[in-house]
Amino acid sequence: MPSGPAPHTTSSAPAGASGCRLLLVRHAKAEPKQESAEDIGRSLSERGRADAARQGRWLAESGSAPALVLCSPARRTRETWQLMAAALADPPDAVYDERLYGAEPNVMVTVLAERAAGLGCVALVGHNPGVQEMASALCGSGSPGLLEALAGGFPTAGVAVVDLPGGWDALTPGTGTLTAFRAPGG
Repeated sequence: MPSGPAPHTTSSAPAGASGCRLLLVRHAKAEPKQESAEDIGRSLSERGRADAARQGRWLAESGSAPALVLCSPARRTRETWQLMAAALADPPDAVYDERLYGAEPNVMVTVLAERAAGLGCVALVGHNPGVQEMASALCGSGSPGLLEALAGGFPTAGVAVVDLPGGWDALTPGTGTLTAFRAPGG
């Protein structure tokens, strides 16, 4: 197991025949906010670009490639996903949904309910605090080390892999299992 701020384990498929897998991704490190610029247009920093590419390589190696990506339309989330997708042999389609910009968990659940039906693995690329709140609410089980790492914060370019044995229809608090949590340095 690699060392780093967030230990991880992963399995190649969601639990159960009717189960699904959600990859929650926080955008990578962005350039600082500028008073004269809109927040939605902030781009990734040099560190953010390197971290996103590193996380993409990990995703490709983990066997958890999504069938669809739901992404905030912010520049930093789009850039994060584009850099991650470059590492995948067969990158999935991405849907840039305005509702995911700064979304709270209930909005994320709505978007997933509308778009994820019939898919085994979906990635959602968004912003904190919503991404961490969503992961924390969903994950009722998982190894103590993973749950502790998640409780400690969701780093930029972090990825949480949540298995949902009941499928997308059972996307409710406590029903998920945190099977991996990876910080970019992990």
